[in-house]
Amino acid sequence: MAQSNELTQAAFDRLKAEHDDLTTRGRAELASAIEAARDEVDSDAGGDFRAAKYDQSSLEGRIEFLASTLEGATIVEAPHDGCVGTGSLVELKYGGSDEIETYLFGSIEERQEGTVDLSPKSPLGLVLAGSKSGDTVTFTDPAGHEVSVEVVNVH
Repeated sequence: MAQSNELTQAAFDRLKAEHDDLTTRGRAELASAIEAARDEVDSDAGGDFRAAKYDQSSLEGRIEFLASTLEGATIVEAPHDGCVGTGSLVELKYGGSDEIETYLFGSIEERQEGTVDLSPKSPLGLVLAGSKSGDTVTFTDPAGHEVSVEVVNVH
């Protein structure tokens, strides 16, 4: 059963393209590699064949994950009202620190090069959703400590 998952249109399109590529080109290339390795089983004690079968298992697992993610996806637009939501870049300061850390708010499937993901389902993500620049939110970290975080900016 597919799990409900909010994705921006860009993330959905990227995952769909990966799924389509793996189910066509990826499977075809791997089938050729398995066939070639099967022909050489006697000469190398089956090492290449076992490796190709492992790759096949990994490929099928990724295809299954992508299919499930896409099936359960709800397409959302990144908020344009300055509120934290899926696809937002959020600048935060922890506990009065002067250091600003930037996160991409959304599931790991939203990831972009050069960003750190912040899951909406994490303790911080749950209290951060919907907040705006200047807001301070408080959450309990996994170690049981209460942490205050200032929202510096939302892009």
